[in-house]
Amino acid sequence: MDHSLKIAVWNVRGLNARARRHAIRTLLDTTGASLICLQQTKIELLCSSVVHDTLGSKFDDYTYLPAQGTRGGILLAWKSRAVSISDPLFTNDAISARVATVGGTPWWITVVYGPQDDAAKIAFLEELHEIRADCHGPWMLCGDFNLILRSEDKNTDNINRRMMGKFRRLVNDLALKEVYLNGRRYMWSNEQSPSTLVHLDRVLCTSDWEDGHGECHLTCLASVVSDHAPLLLDCAPAPMLHRRFHFEEHWMRLDGFHDTVAAA
Repeated sequence: MDHSLKIAVWNVRGLNARARRHAIRTLLDTTGASLICLQQTKIELLCSSVVHDTLGSKFDDYTYLPAQGTRGGILLAWKSRAVSISDPLFTNDAISARVATVGGTPWWITVVYGPQDDAAKIAFLEELHEIRADCHGPWMLCGDFNLILRSEDKNTDNINRRMMGKFRRLVNDLALKEVYLNGRRYMWSNEQSPSTLVHLDRVLCTSDWEDGHGECHLTCLASVVSDHAPLLLDCAPAPMLHRRFHFEEHWMRLDGFHDTVAAA
């Protein structure tokens, strides 16, 4: 288990504004995160001076996916004394890399910023299938997927059920689980009245990743500089007396599932 690893995940809506860069630095200083995954940098050529001004000198290594004009862009940065990142893979809407910590089992991380157009969303879901084919072993995905998994992920009835179904099928096909989010249902607001609130930002993982990080704790933090709230994944929380149980649909496709249930 990665006892000292804390991961911050945030769609920050651009790194050009000094107020946003200051908010990110404050987030890192207060949480002690060693790995940060930023979406929507909105910067095509991300220079080291901007990275260091945003994150501070302790984040001494990084890789990034350039923005397409002023859209998108992903920054993955880390403290090399706490975590090692290698073998980066760059695709249209994601960065994937191999993560290793002292005493921990290596695993893969994929940081995503999902597109908004429906046709592009379908290509994005296929992209995730292809990433999994290249990333063997424990795997964790995080970021703004721009998709919902269930109707409760939105506070209105204006739901694209076709795309929701496609996302659910991907999660089931890849045998992914959602890391439970403590304390908050929605991470995005349209900041209007009446408000539209949506759960777009999430953390997904494979069972073998969860087995190695079973006590991780995911929380949502406050923000005044972005319409998305940041997430903090803490892999060293206080021990839980009882693990939260979730039924996963893909279990029903496993060999022996129905026999095991019948015999219980």
